[in-house]
Amino acid sequence: MVNSDNSNQLSSTAIQEALSDALKAIESAQSLDQLKDIRINHAGDKSPIALANREIGNLTGPEKADAGKRIGEARNSIKNALDDKNADLLIKRENEILISEKVDVTQVLANAKTNSFLTGARHPLTTIAEQISDVFIAMGYEVATGPEAEAEWFNFDSLNISPDHPSRSPSDTFYVESFDSGVVLRTQTSPVQMRTMLEKKPPIYVIAPGKVFRTDELDATHTPVFHQVEGLAVDENLTMANLKGTLDHLAKSMFGENVETRFRPSYFPFTEPSAELDLRCFVCSQRDSASKKECKTCRGEGWIEWGGCGMVNPNVLETAGINSKKYSGFAFGMGLERTLMFRHGITDMHDLVEADIRFTSAFGLGI
Repeated sequence: MVNSDNSNQLSSTAIQEALSDALKAIESAQSLDQLKDIRINHAGDKSPIALANREIGNLTGPEKADAGKRIGEARNSIKNALDDKNADLLIKRENEILISEKVDVTQVLANAKTNSFLTGARHPLTTIAEQISDVFIAMGYEVATGPEAEAEWFNFDSLNISPDHPSRSPSDTFYVESFDSGVVLRTQTSPVQMRTMLEKKPPIYVIAPGKVFRTDELDATHTPVFHQVEGLAVDENLTMANLKGTLDHLAKSMFGENVETRFRPSYFPFTEPSAELDLRCFVCSQRDSASKKECKTCRGEGWIEWGGCGMVNPNVLETAGINSKKYSGFAFGMGLERTLMFRHGITDMHDLVEADIRFTSAFGLGI
């Protein structure tokens, strides 16, 4: 025996009425938010059509097949109507956004306070790269460049980085086309140093500023596309003392005469010995010992890492065809974003990549 209420829910009249109500509601929707509510009310788990569909199990034989067909057709009609309306409302919303954000590019914009035209600004990364280049040019260095899509041999093998080194994994490095392509988006500007050593004979003094790529997520302190400046010197009788003096001069040029640096032992495949270059924390350096422990910039250590450096590994020199018994060299590298953040107290990497004119204008033309 079929319950009369269930029979009424599954009748042609009830289903047609539920379909008609749904189509009218969909047609009346004026926004995507309204359509979302209508979708829940007329196609959700508690909608009349969904409740009627649950009662099909109480039917048998031809009645069950007939009711299933009616409900299936009604549900398809509702779904198609919802999809069509959603597409229309998306177009409507996009048009409204275009109208509301329309900009008259012919309008003359002037500063309301000074009645003077607003000037543009260079990106501070461009400016600081040129400032660092000027520091080294004054010391007799040359500026070298190289391709951003680099041969794997230049980016890894020539720099004494072993085939099983973690940095060669696709989880750290962007490979062009495939892992076996032999071409990567350079992870450092060190390949420029190798290219220079292959092209020039010692003495060599070059710096290589440029864009590099690693598979990092964009957050407050990381970005998959960032900028480095690396330096290389190859000559007779170069030592760690020459390297320390060079980097101390750079640090004073960037952060002022009172900046304090230190070398901390480290390891890099392409330098031996290797070191991390640290700066005395500029946030907590004047605080008492209790406050220093709470410093978020250096995490209570009193020092912040700026870059890596060391004496060029003899294997790298020999790969470039340079006699490592006659010549020695030093190399170093630091991130331009990190340098800029230290220098100007910038705390969020998003400010450097989003090209917001309100941020860049504060740095001016920087000429």
